Amino acid sequence: MSEVTVTVRGEHEARVAPERATIRVSVRAEGPERSSVVDQVMRLTEPVRDTITARKDSGTVIDWTSTRLSVRAERPWNNEGKRLAPVYYASIDLTATFADTSELSLWVSDVSPWDGVEVGWVNWHLTPETNARLEREVAAEAVGVAVARAQAYATALGLGEVVPVEIADVGLIAPTPAQPFSGMAKARGAALASADAGGSSMEYEPDEIVISATVEARFLAR
Repeated sequence: MSEVTVTVRGEHEARVAPERATIRVSVRAEGPERSSVVDQVMRLTEPVRDTITARKDSGTVIDWTSTRLSVRAERPWNNEGKRLAPVYYASIDLTATFADTSELSLWVSDVSPWDGVEVGWVNWHLTPETNARLEREVAAEAVGVAVARAQAYATALGLGEVVPVEIADVGLIAPTPAQPFSGMAKARGAALASADAGGSSMEYEPDEIVISATVEARFLAR
């Protein structure tokens, strides 16, 4: 046995704490008159926006956005099948990116009891620089795993040297079952209501972010 082709897969992942949290909050109002509903949602949104801009000035909020005012009308039906007068709904969505998890929890505790405020999703993530660095490091580690695995096969066959012939992201060398894209960051966030009798405080606990990479490689073992 002078030469054998060895095809292997290498995987690696890193788990890190998120560096940023982007939260979405909606402010809503409804009523029978369009103008009063618009005025109400604008009035309810103003203090929420003020708390965000104050934190932006202090540096705890990195960036924030606010959508345009959205207004729609619906004519509900009563239990007798009769169409009622229109009801108007107005909303404004705001997103804010926090650099500190504890500050996010405090802010949500402040604004969540306010009239018309609905706290939505939280996206936990890394800075682009950290994410890019970790993807490079994880990919390099995955290649190292593939090399070590190929060398183990070669040694078991009584061969010594392994020479790389081909390397690719998973699925590009040989058909494989569907898998997550290599290097994809996965993040989840859980919002837990406080058990205090006082009631409205919120605690946001981020899960770790997983950066993973999988490669396929082909070697000649000699």
